[in-house]
Amino acid sequence: MDKEREDYAADIEAVITSFNQGSMILEAVESICAQTLLPQKIIIVDDGSTEEGSLHVLKDMEKKPDFPVPVMIHYQENGGVSAARNAGIHMAQAPLVLVLDGDDRLEPEYMQCVSQLLRDNPSMAAASSWMHTFGVLDSVICPAGGGISAFLSRNCCPATHMLRREIFEQCGGYDESMRSGFEDWDFFLSILESSAGSWIGIVEKPLIQYRTVPASSNVRSMEKRLELMRGIIEKHSDSYHQHMADALLGIEEISDARLCQWENEVVHAVTNHQELSGSSKDFLQSPTYGDGGMASAVRIASIRSRK
Repeated sequence: MDKEREDYAADIEAVITSFNQGSMILEAVESICAQTLLPQKIIIVDDGSTEEGSLHVLKDMEKKPDFPVPVMIHYQENGGVSAARNAGIHMAQAPLVLVLDGDDRLEPEYMQCVSQLLRDNPSMAAASSWMHTFGVLDSVICPAGGGISAFLSRNCCPATHMLRREIFEQCGGYDESMRSGFEDWDFFLSILESSAGSWIGIVEKPLIQYRTVPASSNVRSMEKRLELMRGIIEKHSDSYHQHMADALLGIEEISDARLCQWENEVVHAVTNHQELSGSSKDFLQSPTYGDGGMASAVRIASIRSRK
């Protein structure tokens, strides 16, 4: 590999985590090798894969000589995605580290656009981009990034991101005890807390190809959302106390937006003389109080009375 070539970045290494992901891990590696700006190294951390097919793919990659970037594979006992990411980032030596899940892919511009955002903004701790989901859901997801106050009501950055390694070392890395979900959100809060005035940037293009499946860990974590949020709030209580108004208003903003979306759907059904769902009928018969629900029901009833 000619390290003097302009399409290699001397200050970037990539970490990919893998666990029983079969040929998907090869797709992730190939997406990095197709970047317009290549990293100096790709570190794959296999988190105790047990499937023979997955291990075969990894062994084949170790023998593959024609990657344009050196690929190193580290095998460890299963410890969860946080432990795998920590191991990979600790092995990296470059100032900027790309973190990528082994079942996702990158558009060719990702590393160039995201690294430029970090180079242009010294106070930026990490950066990523919008996502294009594929699999069971075809959509564009637009996280907004921001500072500590923005992250208190929701996670504003994808798990796939590029960070400054010095910030990772300051915050202590991912919490390896978090194996039920929200470890990314917790980590982003930790890096923002460890560097006053820092923020996380987002390139407003869908440069991550995010795989969606019915039983993904992300979907399963939503079943424990309130429990996991309680843990986040308790762990980062100082930040929540300091920015309490921002946190509460951020959650209220999410609630208002979802209520508005539901109301628009019901109004559309009423206007077009369509049957309402049972849950919508139940809500209109007994609206919630104190959260905007009753006002929404009144608006819908007013429209129904005119029909």
